Amino acid sequence: MKLLHTTLGARRADELGMILPHEHVFVDLRTPDQPGYAEADAADVVRLMTPEIEAIEARGITALVECSTGGVGLRVDIDLAVSRATGFPIVVPTGNYREPWIPDWVREASEGQLEDHMYRDLVEGVGDTGVKAAWIKISAGDEGIAPIEEKILRAAARASVRTGAVIGSHTIKGSVVMDQLDIIESEGGRADRFISIHTQEEKDFGLNMAVAQRGAWIEYDHVGRAKDDAVAELILRALQAGLGEQLLLSHDRGWYDPALPGGGTPTPYTHLSDVMLPMLRAAGVEEAMIRRLTVVNPFEAFGR
Repeated sequence: MKLLHTTLGARRADELGMILPHEHVFVDLRTPDQPGYAEADAADVVRLMTPEIEAIEARGITALVECSTGGVGLRVDIDLAVSRATGFPIVVPTGNYREPWIPDWVREASEGQLEDHMYRDLVEGVGDTGVKAAWIKISAGDEGIAPIEEKILRAAARASVRTGAVIGSHTIKGSVVMDQLDIIESEGGRADRFISIHTQEEKDFGLNMAVAQRGAWIEYDHVGRAKDDAVAELILRALQAGLGEQLLLSHDRGWYDPALPGGGTPTPYTHLSDVMLPMLRAAGVEEAMIRRLTVVNPFEAFGR
């Protein structure tokens, strides 16, 4: 049986509804060598982020995916604190980001050590939190895959093969995504266990299609951050091209930032529910496809 691992335990598909597949609760975009990196009082994060969680709960959202990975402030203990305070499941990753957000221990580790680390996070839990990571979040440079990023990717591919966990990558260019898929497949992995995060940043729609035709998930995660008409047009184009069963929609918003006073000002996770879905319905997208995009696809992508 496929399960989605969350901060509140594993959930079956019939226990969940809408899922936001790319958001942040806590993130630190400073590099790991900076003073104060990823440090915050969990109670402060809970105070700031609880209203944002409550707002999406009221709209029928049943879980969100935390996309802050190693190197950009992954704090599963803080995600767990927010989750317990709100009774809301959060889906957390293992893995690591790209240059220059790579900690020294990742730089020094072998592929096998990185694979084992990800595997433990996925099957035993992250650190001492007891929370199993559901997926693996990585990244690649905009102009190509650096050697250390390839090391992380190969380790991720092997951990994915062992567990069935999906790999999601912050990768801007479709050609680089295709290179990542080549590496994953060379390690025995499958394209359908890969999410091309920020697919909308590749402006050549032909490459959006090529990644999907390869078998991977594509993710348009700029809802509420780009002009609504342009976002809706891109989504409709993907649906008209038959990509609906591989498409994920989200905001890439949030979040508590420890580099800012008081954690900064969070941006709501509500634009998809309040604005974009009504626009898609008005454009003729049927409820079955709305459910596919917001309920079925996220569970199928992140469940294992």
